[in-house]
Amino acid sequence: MDSLSINSLLEDLKNPDALVREQATRKIWRFWFQQKGIYGLEKIDYSQKLMDAGETAKAEAVLTELIKTQPDFAEAWNRRAFLYYSIGNYQKSLADCQMVVQLNPVHFGALHGMGLCYAAIRKYGEAIEAFQKALKIQPYSLVNQKLILECTLKLS
Repeated sequence: MDSLSINSLLEDLKNPDALVREQATRKIWRFWFQQKGIYGLEKIDYSQKLMDAGETAKAEAVLTELIKTQPDFAEAWNRRAFLYYSIGNYQKSLADCQMVVQLNPVHFGALHGMGLCYAAIRKYGEAIEAFQKALKIQPYSLVNQKLILECTLKLS
């Protein structure tokens, strides 16, 4: 998939038609997961199976090795960020989310993840900023709208 196709899908995220947005979201995620070919996709799938089985240390090792071999694979960083978030290691998750956004500035999943991490460590202003950045890419995202409101209430 070329950058023209991605840009078109990113525009579809702003479409008032929910079906158009859902299809675009699925295609974008599929592109991100498949960005480095079958090897990267298999490693991510394997790490998810390990996580599902409660083998977080093994899943972390798989993702860390994938990142070492393919350091520009944004989704590998994002999956490890998700793993860290799921075990409550918000600082490591945040660092990985920042790397994802450095590699892929329109990665709405990582921006959302950054917001969740900031909220978890009670940095509500930074959380709001991250959710707002995600919302610029996915303006119809109800979850980000809700989280912005929740964080705003916690600031007052």
